[in-house]
Amino acid sequence: MGADLAAHADWSVDPRKRWITVARRGGPGWTVTASRPVGDVATLLSRLTREASGGAVALGADLPIGLPRAYAAGRAEADFPAFLRAIRGLPDFFAVCGSLDDVGPGRPFYPARGVAGMTRLSHALALGLGDAAALCRACDRATAERPAGAPLFWTLGANQSGKAAIAAWQTLILPALETPGRLRLWPFEGPFLSLLSPGSVAMAETYPAEALRHLGIRLRGSKRRQADRGAAAGALLAAMDLLSAMPDDPMRRAVLDGFGLDAAGEDRFDSVLGLLCVLNVLAGNRPDTAPDDPWIQRWEGWVLGQTALPAVRDTRG
Repeated sequence: MGADLAAHADWSVDPRKRWITVARRGGPGWTVTASRPVGDVATLLSRLTREASGGAVALGADLPIGLPRAYAAGRAEADFPAFLRAIRGLPDFFAVCGSLDDVGPGRPFYPARGVAGMTRLSHALALGLGDAAALCRACDRATAERPAGAPLFWTLGANQSGKAAIAAWQTLILPALETPGRLRLWPFEGPFLSLLSPGSVAMAETYPAEALRHLGIRLRGSKRRQADRGAAAGALLAAMDLLSAMPDDPMRRAVLDGFGLDAAGEDRFDSVLGLLCVLNVLAGNRPDTAPDDPWIQRWEGWVLGQTALPAVRDTRG
């Protein structure tokens, strides 16, 4: 079973910076439509399923889907999906701690604001973890191909992903899990392609820095600058062509224009990169599986299409 519709959401705690790009299957290829705001999160999955005419939806999202193994080792559940179901009725889990005194396994997100003693090491120790590195999943760590991503539970500054995780887990993933089969999470339930089935959404974590490398695109400068995004237009359109992904006219104009001058231009750019990452996996050009490590497959999760392992391995567990 293949996907009838592919999509990628660039996620943020700020709804104005949540953008999604969709590709509809047509014959042997895809039609890529202009990026649009995610809109009402509560209806996102049902809207995508309707767009797919009840077919299978492949959804990528730039947000953490999984837990660090050092934290997961203290949990009683069997895996990450079971953990999500266990915290569904615990809203305090998502309350960001204002001080280290509030941090613990039941309230892991920190800090709410800049305070004295605010370090990742102190955060890890407050969680009962041995060092700051224990806050990271394997896929968060630097590889020979890209720098490290942000640890899951950290919520302050530009290099953080905790707030996006809170927003997505609370408003998108947890409600969807109440309906069996509506949302299938990769890699916890199997290879990505095996999760595609009519009427359901297969969801995988993506990372724009990974997607650039998968697609062979070299971004010179900063994705925050319209001119630098525009300079990558030729490479982006070439990648679409290789994937038989035809941009409609509004999408082609957006690519050539560097996705606009407004602050959300970088979000639309990332959304398109993520979509092409998903299409690349659907085409069989990148693996749809995670490394053969029980901690990764049951608890930590992985970045879709990533093959490079961490430069420094975590030997815990």
